[in-house]
Amino acid sequence: MPGLQRLRPDHAPAVLAFEEANRAFFAASVPDRGDDYFAHFPARHAALLAEQVTGACHFHVLVADGTDEILGRFNLVDVADGAAELGFRLAEKATRHGLATATVRRLFTLCGASYALTTLRAAATLTNTASRSVLTRTGFVETGEEVVLGGKPGVGYVRDLRPETPAPAPASA
Repeated sequence: MPGLQRLRPDHAPAVLAFEEANRAFFAASVPDRGDDYFAHFPARHAALLAEQVTGACHFHVLVADGTDEILGRFNLVDVADGAAELGFRLAEKATRHGLATATVRRLFTLCGASYALTTLRAAATLTNTASRSVLTRTGFVETGEEVVLGGKPGVGYVRDLRPETPAPAPASA
């Protein structure tokens, strides 16, 4: 199973390669990052790391076994009051193997154990059926909130990460 790692400075070359190699694939279902993102990638990467230090977000990469190749990015942003927004993207060659679903589930453990998060929000465009399926399979529920992502209509989701409270035992007579 690929390793889930917190974003570090030395991930920069592999993250850039991941984004460049999958740009057209991503643009088919999520808003394109634009040429400026790639032109100024080193500064953008440094800014993400600086933001991560504040605790306002937690960035993760999914790294292929035995290499430094990035297979996916899984980010928790806008962290506040025990909640965060989940965003993720997986390399085209890594899709259809259950990696996104498995990695989102792995994040749930980190959310509680490392980041004290109890609620995750997410959003996906209506046409992004893969991400919407991952969210549904991992227990996210639609909020009914209509969202717009890069000019495309989407839907909002929420996932309560608190452990379910067992029902009280029946009183004995």
